[in-house]
Amino acid sequence: MDEDRHPKPVRWVGSSKADLTQLSLDVKHEVGQALWNIQCGDTPMNTKQLKGKLATVREIIIDEDGETFRIMYTTKLGNFVYVLDVFHKKAEKGIATPQKDVRRVEQRLRDATEHYAENP
Repeated sequence: MDEDRHPKPVRWVGSSKADLTQLSLDVKHEVGQALWNIQCGDTPMNTKQLKGKLATVREIIIDEDGETFRIMYTTKLGNFVYVLDVFHKKAEKGIATPQKDVRRVEQRLRDATEHYAENP
């Protein structure tokens, strides 16, 4: 990170912060490190961009003891990192994110966009 730059502040949407507190210490540590790198303008290796209507959203993917956790975020609203969702990816059909989780992220992205419009 450039010495003249400051890390982007994190804004939590919905229950994302509370959901993170429910995860193991190891997972929280890994999420914290990834978020710090994102705040500093880096793109961690364990992230990927979503497609379609959620193309402005990226996800942090954490694999811990055979379990997968997803942290959805966007950096496309001003100089902020908006954490949209944190959830335990339960194996359903294939590797796709379940539709109920996709709908929740879509809603939270709308909420974040509205919040940013009112609080730039």
